[in-house]
Amino acid sequence: MSDPMRIRAQAAGDKAVVKVLMSHEMETGQRKDAAGKPIPAWFIQEVSASLNGKPVLTAQWGPSVAKNPFLQFNIKGAKAGDKVSVSWTDNHGDKRSDEATVA
Repeated sequence: MSDPMRIRAQAAGDKAVVKVLMSHEMETGQRKDAAGKPIPAWFIQEVSASLNGKPVLTAQWGPSVAKNPFLQFNIKGAKAGDKVSVSWTDNHGDKRSDEATVA
């Protein structure tokens, strides 16, 4: 995997709009390879986000989410200069996290 994710956070009035692009293959476990063998499931299971260290979002995902998923959400009360952190864990136990500053 190259970059685990790209995060942009933009202040808009009394909130911040956060956009996250995650790099992950996201296999459902239902496809087969050229030899007809099932490709094992491999997908992001949990996504969490925090603002200045305080949790603001937790999501449980399943195998039906698309490859390289995109997530957008708003955080009320965020302002320019605040730190937004996003992390994810997949069903194999791999973890990735990244951080951005609200612009």
